[in-house]
Amino acid sequence: MDAGRREPHIVAVINQKGGVGKTTSAVNLGAALAQAGKRVLMIDLDPQAHMSLHLGIDPDSIEHSVYDLLVEDGGDPSRVITRIDDNLDAIAAETDLAAAESELASNPNRNELLREQLSSILPNYDAVVIDCPPSLGVLTLNALVMANEVFVPMQAHFLALQGVGKLLETIGLVCNSVNPDLQVTGIILCMHERQTMLAREVVSDLEEFIESSRDQDVPWRACRVLQPPIRRNIKLAEAPSFGQTIFQYEPGCHGANDYRQLADDVLSGWDPSKDQTATGSTPVDTKEAPCVETPSEITPTDPDRDRVESA
Repeated sequence: MDAGRREPHIVAVINQKGGVGKTTSAVNLGAALAQAGKRVLMIDLDPQAHMSLHLGIDPDSIEHSVYDLLVEDGGDPSRVITRIDDNLDAIAAETDLAAAESELASNPNRNELLREQLSSILPNYDAVVIDCPPSLGVLTLNALVMANEVFVPMQAHFLALQGVGKLLETIGLVCNSVNPDLQVTGIILCMHERQTMLAREVVSDLEEFIESSRDQDVPWRACRVLQPPIRRNIKLAEAPSFGQTIFQYEPGCHGANDYRQLADDVLSGWDPSKDQTATGSTPVDTKEAPCVETPSEITPTDPDRDRVESA
């Protein structure tokens, strides 16, 4: 590693509630960062292997996966890496990963295995994005030990807001024991319907909660709501079935534009001195651009309009 080279930004994307856009955000944020010229590594730590499938990797056909990193001692970590696109690599998951929890139970270093196994290749990347399982077990702890940041995807619903509060408290407890330097730095609003009163009230409450934490010694004191919110878009729901990121599947849709701008916002937070509007993404005025209609609002005379994302 060059003396002047910094360690990569390692982001754990986590939410214990399913169906909130966690994997969609992990995949498309990582892909957008790669499009912006950053060297990105994606790691699928969820035994459901949804990130792997989204990236076009068949978990049943791969020779090596993240499971091998956790249960094998040593070996070249590059053997588990799959090239997805320019600047974009991935470490896939497989169903055997579910067994890792019990297999590693007696290992005293079980929470540090991922960091130790990948330490030699991490300097090759500018950013690492980890898709965590929706539970706080050994796999998620490996992600939290390795990461230096946490992003929490959520929907602007009342119960989701309550869940995020509990999740932040849980992450705080974990930080105190396994990674005191870990910070929750971003909330990603997914499947957002900004025109509803509920969404506006929840976002307002969320921002008030974050602001009230600025002077507290908590891991989310530097957190912010990342911009823009990701609007509902059927193309985001369709892309995984084709094994493609949104930029491969439908690069001109609202979902792709939102994730490009989200990546710009993330990059500006990582390096505020640089103007990320120069990365080549097309600006979208999310305050004026209409959200995708719900099915009841779509008329039969306009069959090509986007429909609500189903997952």
